[in-house]
Amino acid sequence: MRYELADYEWSAIKPMLPNKPRGVPRVNDRRVLNGIFLVLQSGAPWRDLPTAFGPYTTCYNRLVRWRRAGVWSRIIEALATALDAAVQMIDTSIVRVHQHGACITTNQRQSMGRSRGGLTSKIHAVVDGNGLPVRLALSPGEAHDVRLAGKLLSRLKSGSMLLADRGYDADWIRELAIKKGAWANIQPKTNRSEPICFSPYLYRARNQIERFFNRIKQCRRVATRYDRLAANYLAFVELASIRLWQRCYESAS
Repeated sequence: MRYELADYEWSAIKPMLPNKPRGVPRVNDRRVLNGIFLVLQSGAPWRDLPTAFGPYTTCYNRLVRWRRAGVWSRIIEALATALDAAVQMIDTSIVRVHQHGACITTNQRQSMGRSRGGLTSKIHAVVDGNGLPVRLALSPGEAHDVRLAGKLLSRLKSGSMLLADRGYDADWIRELAIKKGAWANIQPKTNRSEPICFSPYLYRARNQIERFFNRIKQCRRVATRYDRLAANYLAFVELASIRLWQRCYESAS
């Protein structure tokens, strides 16, 4: 069936799933994950999940329970050990919040912000030279791009080159890169009073992070936010990223 995990994807992700040797046997993990990925990529409501994947509550509860246990983020970290550390890029992408996801009075706490286009959220990402995700975060849509830059760049590799657009042209980001032993090739703002070292030729590689956002937004549950809880929406972003890593491994092998 469409959207289901291929054999190579399942064999790669299976060893990283929680092991439950005791108690009542768990419902088939592969079947449940196939249901989660169908919701992720098709954008279907949970209640419309076909019965072939079992009760929709089982798939939803598994997504939430493993999110709380940090399973999805640990898989991202495990896959990111193979990153191309020579180049790292940081950027953000705006996502529109659907009206079904905007039913919480404390929207700000759930990374929703109001702008001209209505309620939006912003995905923050750091990717490697191949456009594969290393770190991910979420903020309200009206938040400045650099709001989470310090957190996302805390693991910047020594000897790497950091690429970013002029939204990240801040002295403290350049100083952070220097402390990490990296070089920040950031497009300077037009109002900079002093010239700064910048290579337009190397900057061209930054299109990889734009391609990353384009790929994960092919998953409709990422392209539009239907989830009221920010943690659940970020879990879908992580799942889309996990599949991106797996397909990259398969194409390289």
